[in-house]
Amino acid sequence: MTMASSLMHQLCFAKHPLLPRDSRLQPRPQFPSVRFPSFSVRASSVLAVEPDLGTQKDQTLEAEIFSCPICYEPLIRRGPSGLNLEAVYSSGFKCNRCNKSYSSKDNFVDLTLTAGLRNYIEVKPRRTELFRSPLVAFLYERGWRQNFNYGGFPGQDEEFKMAQEYFKPAEGGLLVDVSCGSGLFSRKFAKSGTYSAVIALDYSENMLRQCYEFIKQDKAVLKANLALVRADVSRLPFSSGSVDAVHAGAALHCWPSPSNAIAEITRVLRSGGVFVGTTFLQFTPSTPWILRLFRQRNAQNISFLTAEEIEDLCTSCGLTNYTSKIQQSFIMFSAQKP
Repeated sequence: MTMASSLMHQLCFAKHPLLPRDSRLQPRPQFPSVRFPSFSVRASSVLAVEPDLGTQKDQTLEAEIFSCPICYEPLIRRGPSGLNLEAVYSSGFKCNRCNKSYSSKDNFVDLTLTAGLRNYIEVKPRRTELFRSPLVAFLYERGWRQNFNYGGFPGQDEEFKMAQEYFKPAEGGLLVDVSCGSGLFSRKFAKSGTYSAVIALDYSENMLRQCYEFIKQDKAVLKANLALVRADVSRLPFSSGSVDAVHAGAALHCWPSPSNAIAEITRVLRSGGVFVGTTFLQFTPSTPWILRLFRQRNAQNISFLTAEEIEDLCTSCGLTNYTSKIQQSFIMFSAQKP
């Protein structure tokens, strides 16, 4: 077994954010000469305009679906309209209430609480920091994710098909793929044409960089209404009731606080909006005792939950119509905002 495959085998039950921060300056991405489609999102976000922030003819000033992660006030955009890579990267965002500005970094916009700070660096739990590593971001779709099959995950194509069935009530709306990693499913959702726009969101800078590298290789995805956003799932930068669908693939077990995250997801969903997630269960009746012991001993590093605990979390946060499908340690669950 190679060193890389050994590492993937030992950590195949983890998912999302990084190790040390990569502080090297990154070159400005060069977007190919493609024509981006017009932007239209079916969502209930609040719009606002500040008329005196600039007068350049090639820029528009508008509030976005994006909101300040501090006060949730709709942000004011300065830059071209649209929710695609080029438009978002070329824009700046500002909160009039907090007077804080948010700008793009590399190819994504940073909407975390710590965006722009110079002296304070926030460190998350190890299961979160792991996925901020450039190495893990590189390996994620090059063998890491494939190892999930050993835990019962049916494979990316089947998972996508299952998720699309759950998301039927949200067709034509805005989908946010939280903890998107390298954008494995973000790209599929965007390419499907099922949604007015897709936001690939992750806390890991390197996962988002890797996501952009994959996007560049597919012109159909590159031209789609797909934006990259850095944000914390426990502090989502969206107005309440503004999102039609939220997807979280193999993510819940790595969130520092699953309850806070699901509460946030519930807040941003519109009435009738759908939340779909997958994760590894702590154990099922068929789980071998040795694997149960391993997961119980590693409970401080990874939040493996039972099927009953996941349902309880969703319903306690106000979600309804909970349903799930279980295969070995794999679970896909869905719930709706009433």
